[in-house]
Amino acid sequence: MERRVALVTGGIGGLGTEICRQLAQAGRTVIAVDLAARSERVAAFREETADFGAAIAFEPADVSDFDGCQHLIARIEQQHGQVDILVNAAGITRDASLRKMTPQQWHELMRVNLDGVFNMCRNVVEGMTARGFGRIVNISSVNGQTGQFGQTNYSAAKAAVHGFSMALARETARKGVTVNTVSPGYCDTPMVAAVSAEIRAGIIAGIPVGRLGSPSDIARAVVFLSADDAGYITGANLPVNGGYFMSF
Repeated sequence: MERRVALVTGGIGGLGTEICRQLAQAGRTVIAVDLAARSERVAAFREETADFGAAIAFEPADVSDFDGCQHLIARIEQQHGQVDILVNAAGITRDASLRKMTPQQWHELMRVNLDGVFNMCRNVVEGMTARGFGRIVNISSVNGQTGQFGQTNYSAAKAAVHGFSMALARETARKGVTVNTVSPGYCDTPMVAAVSAEIRAGIIAGIPVGRLGSPSDIARAVVFLSADDAGYITGANLPVNGGYFMSF
């Protein structure tokens, strides 16, 4: 297999780190992209991925900054080669019920969770289509399908990510570029671990498989959709939620 270059935004987070590891195991050269300001987490990420050596690298960037994303892609292409696989996993929460949500909470989330997807895709899609190969996997959420109390901003952005992906999939399908989404359910990440034990137990009770998801569950789906031979799957959403939400 040709050693393709994969870029993962939010790459040092709980899900992002495992996505990076599994892509590297699949033979990809992986670039994790995240905020440099998270210095302690960057150091921990380097330790957690040290066994992969140069197969996993870190590049700082703010996905909400279009020009910064443009410079990032140019830098990666110069140092590592053309970006063949893009995984948009960067995301934040700014939870509040709508009647209490501020414009700042709305716009901060949209700039990262939705604008960030545009900024990154816009800066790689031309190269992918010109070369006749590309795999884009955008991380959505089960809450983009079901909605969630206190998350009108988050649910709206995650639903929009799939709409964006379907439209882009139509634009690029004949150029060898696939665009899909993965919608995780509740996973064993620091975000979920931070909720009270009582609430967490209630969440698990509502999951038919009887457990939280693991980052590896999500990463396996990303690796599957980004494979060279996954060229006939595009515009799809792959739910990985333990049966928490089922739809036709």
